[in-house]
Amino acid sequence: METQFKLPKGEKLNLVARYLRGNLGFFAAALLCACLSMIFNALTPQIIKITVDSVLGEEPAQLPALLRGLIDLEGLKAEPIRALWLAAGAVVVVAILRGICTYGQRVNLSKGSEGFVKKIRDDLFRHIQHLDFEWHTAHSTGDIIQRCTSDVEVIRNFVCLQLVEVVRTVFLIVLYLSIMISMSPRLSLVSLVFIPVVGLSSGIFYRKISRRFQAADEAEGEVTTCAQENFTGVRVVRAFGRERFEEDRFAAKNNRFSQLWIRLGKLMSIYWASGTLLTCLQVMAVIVVGTIETVEGRMTLGGFIAFVGYNETLAWPVRALGRVLSDMSKAGVSMDRVGYILKAPEERDTPEAEDVELRGDIVFDHVTFGYEGQPVLKDVSFAIPQGSTFAVLGGTGSGKSTLIHLLDRLYDLGEGQGRITIGGRDIRTLRRECLRRQIGLVLQEPFLFSQTIRENIAATCPRAPEEELRHAAAVACVDEAIQEFPDGYETMVGERGVTLSGGQKQRVAIARMLMQHAPVMVFDDSLSAVDAETDTKIRTALREQVQGATVILISHRITTLMQADRILVLEDGRVADLGTHSELIARPGIYREIYEIQMSSDDRRLIQEGGRADGGL
Repeated sequence: METQFKLPKGEKLNLVARYLRGNLGFFAAALLCACLSMIFNALTPQIIKITVDSVLGEEPAQLPALLRGLIDLEGLKAEPIRALWLAAGAVVVVAILRGICTYGQRVNLSKGSEGFVKKIRDDLFRHIQHLDFEWHTAHSTGDIIQRCTSDVEVIRNFVCLQLVEVVRTVFLIVLYLSIMISMSPRLSLVSLVFIPVVGLSSGIFYRKISRRFQAADEAEGEVTTCAQENFTGVRVVRAFGRERFEEDRFAAKNNRFSQLWIRLGKLMSIYWASGTLLTCLQVMAVIVVGTIETVEGRMTLGGFIAFVGYNETLAWPVRALGRVLSDMSKAGVSMDRVGYILKAPEERDTPEAEDVELRGDIVFDHVTFGYEGQPVLKDVSFAIPQGSTFAVLGGTGSGKSTLIHLLDRLYDLGEGQGRITIGGRDIRTLRRECLRRQIGLVLQEPFLFSQTIRENIAATCPRAPEEELRHAAAVACVDEAIQEFPDGYETMVGERGVTLSGGQKQRVAIARMLMQHAPVMVFDDSLSAVDAETDTKIRTALREQVQGATVILISHRITTLMQADRILVLEDGRVADLGTHSELIARPGIYREIYEIQMSSDDRRLIQEGGRADGGL
């Protein structure tokens, strides 16, 4: 997948703003609660200062006007134990108020962040659903999943947690520095000297960390892809005894991923170690200078204790700003990776595209097409009369499946590449959804969802009655096999249909397509996993079921194609021959050669016993 894609900073801000809409109220409430929490937290050192200086000491009290009438400090000086209990109670009350504010902050932050990330996930899934087929074939599933999960979570953590922490820290710095400066400008200057140093070191590490985060993210995508391929292809791995090979392949990718994170961890360790050193030096400097200030009488003992408390509270959030910068670099990389998907162009119909019922002949008119500059179809022309059965035969790579991809508009023909028409209308003037809804397609390797067999068959017509569903399964010769399962039609199909055999999956896919009642039906080598006799039964039942529909058969098996009205033979992307079965075997060519090779005695017996017992469509 593209690794050099970079979203401009303005677009990153727009991306965040778009998904924050509707959730800003929660974040505002969270920030308000956070600010109130810090205000209450700032009261604790003041309580200690007043207790030490004005209750236990002789300094004049500086209470707010509201508290002067409520608290008799002179009376408390005569009862120091009572004064200490009152101070402890005040600290507890402040802590309770702070806890309530923290609760409000967390709840609102949780609601806002979940709303934010839900909108991103929904938008990503919807967008991916509408990306063209070529985009999907060019990108690995594992990397797409990693971008939609891990990268989205990184963005959520930064935007919803770290940015709120930034605002909270800025407010804390302003509040606490204001109090500290009012208490001792000289000591505040000592405390402030270290802030630019921390900020400069954070900026340097930000530039280094960003590149390493991107490399680690890409490596994680490779590990995810490797695991996903093995889990979905477990049958192939076991069948060919490739467990050791796949373990080694995964271990190599996992080792690279681990090494990248170790390197990143070393860099982060240097950053955090240097940050800890700077923080300790700052605290030590404040204590040394503060002690001198107190001994020389320029600061009270209570004021010094309160100042140290404020400095301790301030030191770690300031240092955490560096962490925000490192998280910003990681979030920037994740935004680029998610933005790459969101920026990919969706399949779009032209404004003039129409919804029409497919009627008339299907015509491929001088069609030329290829993938990534490699030609596959070369000036292919033929017609499929409406209601007829049309067969396609050809070797691997001859372009058989490409014909169907173009007919279903999974790929579009460009200018000068010919055209495909149905009833004289160029399919590019039709809406894709309308076209695909009227073309039933069964692939050689059909995909089944991890649902029940019933839900898979009814996927194209969810509200169909039970009788119709059972009839479609019977036509596909899979009804009896389904009823042999303990749960019948309620049997859960494993991922990619792993519960079923290859032939059963193909027959379930045929039943699903029959429920679509499409006027054009395409069978792309969709009976390759069943034996010849079952193939014959299915095609016999299908011939009765699909009367009036245009049927396109693609197969390597001559018995599947021989009763078609017309048979197209492709060779190296060109039309090598076209005609009926009788015409094609009557003249030298590829078709007759394949016929002679494939027609075993059993195949001949089936034909002789049943005439059309092969049930060709």
